[in-house]
Amino acid sequence: MSDSKKPLTGTSEKKDIDAFIEKLHAAPVVRKAGARGRLIFAMDATASRQPAWDHASHIQSEMFVETAALGGLEIQLCYFRGFNEFHAFPWYSNSGDLLRVMSSVYCAAGHTQIEKILRHSIRENRLKPVNAVVYVGDCVEEELDRLADPAGQLGLLGIPVFLFQEGSDPVARQAFKEIARLSKGAYCAFDSHSARQLRDLLGAVAVYASGGRRALEAYSQGKGQSLRLLTSQLKE
Repeated sequence: MSDSKKPLTGTSEKKDIDAFIEKLHAAPVVRKAGARGRLIFAMDATASRQPAWDHASHIQSEMFVETAALGGLEIQLCYFRGFNEFHAFPWYSNSGDLLRVMSSVYCAAGHTQIEKILRHSIRENRLKPVNAVVYVGDCVEEELDRLADPAGQLGLLGIPVFLFQEGSDPVARQAFKEIARLSKGAYCAFDSHSARQLRDLLGAVAVYASGGRRALEAYSQGKGQSLRLLTSQLKE
C-alpha cells in the first residue's frame, strides 16, 4: 500500500471538490422517473483502509437521509481485501442494514482488485439498471490498460464511476482520473481527517443517483461555497 498520505491543503481540497462537482453535473442520468436510484458503493478493504472504512460506516446513513424525498436509494456494498477476495452484498434500501454489513467487515492486507469492481458493475447492470458507481481507495496496483476496458464499457452504458482518493499517491491519481474520464464520471481527492468533506461528496453522488442534476443543485446550495460556485456555472 502507498505510504504517501500527507494531508491536502485547503486550496487543493477546494479545487478538487469544485472539479468533482462540475463533472458530476455533466454526467448522464439514466434513471426512470419514479424509480429508486441504484448506487454501487465499492471500497478498498486492504489493511491501510481501516480508518476510511470506519469513517464511511458512520457517514453512510446520511446518503439515505439525503435521498429519501427524491424517491429513495438502493445501495450495494462491494469490497476487496486479502488474497483474491471480492465480496458483493445484496442491495439495501435503508441505512440500518447497510451499517450492519459494513460493521461486519474487517480490512486485511492484499493488492487492489479494482477491475473486479468495474466488471461486477457491468454484470449488475444487466440484471437491473445501475445509476452510478462510487469507489473509495488510496492506491492502484493493477495495470491501467486492464482497467480502461471495463471503465469505457461503463461509460458507454451511461454508468459513471466517481472515484475518491485518500492521500496523494500519483499513480492512483492518474489511474482514478482515467477511469473517471472513460466512464464519464469524476475524480476527487479527500482528506482522511475531514469526515464532513467525505460526507458531502458521498451525499452529492447519492443525490445525483436518486434525483439527477436538478436535485444535486438543490443539495449543493447548503454545502458550502466550493459546491455552490460550480453549481451556478453548470448547464442542464
